[in-house]
Amino acid sequence: MADTLFYSPGILQSHLLPEKESQHCVKVLRMREGEFLMTTDGKGFFYECTLLRADPRQCLVNIEKRIEKPKGWNYRLRIAFAPTKQMERNEWFVEKAVEIGIDGFIPIVCHYSERKEIKKERLEKIAISAMKQSQQALLPNIESLTTFEEFITRFFDGKKYIAHCYDLPKTPLAQLHKRGEDALILIGPEGDFSREEVEKAIAAGFEPITLGESRLRTETACLAAIHTVHVINSL
Repeated sequence: MADTLFYSPGILQSHLLPEKESQHCVKVLRMREGEFLMTTDGKGFFYECTLLRADPRQCLVNIEKRIEKPKGWNYRLRIAFAPTKQMERNEWFVEKAVEIGIDGFIPIVCHYSERKEIKKERLEKIAISAMKQSQQALLPNIESLTTFEEFITRFFDGKKYIAHCYDLPKTPLAQLHKRGEDALILIGPEGDFSREEVEKAIAAGFEPITLGESRLRTETACLAAIHTVHVINSL
């Protein structure tokens, strides 16, 4: 595969690169007409293309070959998390989670949340960049910010976990999760969930888990949980 991967969600219909990708292609990489490039639609496919029009506003390509690129895991892995106060920490988490491998993000507002809004478009740009950098073809979904109460009422066909810091019965995720199971993991804010939120989540079918003896930052806990699920499935 080419070192640089371009992202064009509508490549199959239009054969065009978006303006930002076109600028990178022509002004940064200085690619010329007739050169080979690789694109992805973020929906599980790579496209081997030839550059027909080197226009920094909108490059035109000819698709030579369409290649299906399955994700590297055969289960669904989603994480619901309370965004941290510092936006750059949320961005760092999204970038690393995409590189490791994830199907979707669900930002939530909890009782002790310090951040009540997010820059969804910014997180999506981070996810796109991470997808391209890690040579993947599936862009994870990032949902709009939702409330804890609305979130826990949703149906999810798979295992549901909640990590919290209260001195209540919990099982290590590494012991509880089984290979091949779909997983939805719930991680709270820096101040943790409220006791009532933990009780509501458990009543809604979430199994309480621990990620180790140390108290982790939100973004660290998220990555630890994601990595644990992938490690279990690689054994």
